[in-house]
Amino acid sequence: MGDNSAVDLELDRAHSARMYDYYLGGTTNFPADREAAARAMTAFPSILATARINRRFMNRSVRFLARNGMRQFLDIGTGIPTSPNVHEVAQREDPTAHVVYTDNDPIVLAHARALLHSHPAGRTAYAHADVTSPQALLAAEEIRSTLDFTQPIALSLNALLHFVTDEHGAHDIVEILKDALPSGSTLAIAHVTAEFDPEGIARLTAAYRASGNPGQARTREEIARFFSGWELLDPGITPSHEWRPDPDEHAENVTLKEAACYVGVARKP
Repeated sequence: MGDNSAVDLELDRAHSARMYDYYLGGTTNFPADREAAARAMTAFPSILATARINRRFMNRSVRFLARNGMRQFLDIGTGIPTSPNVHEVAQREDPTAHVVYTDNDPIVLAHARALLHSHPAGRTAYAHADVTSPQALLAAEEIRSTLDFTQPIALSLNALLHFVTDEHGAHDIVEILKDALPSGSTLAIAHVTAEFDPEGIARLTAAYRASGNPGQARTREEIARFFSGWELLDPGITPSHEWRPDPDEHAENVTLKEAACYVGVARKP
């Protein structure tokens, strides 16, 4: 490769995926990310707990879907590889599962190999794509060659949509993604809300905006709109720690302020 093909990792600016990696105790973050994360933690001290609670929801929802017959997974807004990843959870239940990850952070692309250690019986792939261009994302060769769009696909939009503002047409984007999936597909969403701590989330949103990562908290009703036309699976839209919690997760010790997110999983009729 020539120099012109080198990936610009944009290490001089904070990125939400690398900030999230920092909250989870990861090491793929840099001074700009850590400085922005520190400001976010000052604005909303519960954010470390929020990130971990949300990550546990992702693991539970993938495991639940894999145990209930889902064999294909499309994870948009993957973030820095943090074990267990979607393919590790899904292939633990069914080694033949196919998983595709997508993200627009160049550092995730640089670390994509960590996402590709599939069980030999299954497949994993990574597509460098942006959810704000959903048609281009869906057309990516890595997606089309790994997933069969005539069979149900589990779409995961976890901790992503609060970075897609109404200005970018978040609900329209989700409808495009939903329309591309066949009957029996599922949609999992985890989304920040201000309903549990309006002042704290307002400070957090301002801190992210100041670091160049604009975002938008949404109400339960606004989040429910993302599932429009699909059948919500029990227990419906709940705070992140209340969605089918594992007995050892001590959900009773989590506050709504720490959860800070509504989550849900729905199936396409």
